[in-house]
Amino acid sequence: MWRIWRLYDPLRAMVVQGIFLFALAAMIHLILLSTNKFNWLDGAKKPAATTGQYSPLPPSVPAAKS
Repeated sequence: MWRIWRLYDPLRAMVVQGIFLFALAAMIHLILLSTNKFNWLDGAKKPAATTGQYSPLPPSVPAAKS
């Protein structure tokens, strides 16, 4: 393991890792904020109510007896 740290500066490696992890966390949070289900700032958006979809069915006509 010590040979790896002879190739890379430990401080620079930790700074690069920190920047990468911060960028990854910011990207994940922005992706979640752009979704409808996981947007914790605006809350879940309710879909527009469609009145025709949930209206009751018309009464059925009885079949004629032959």
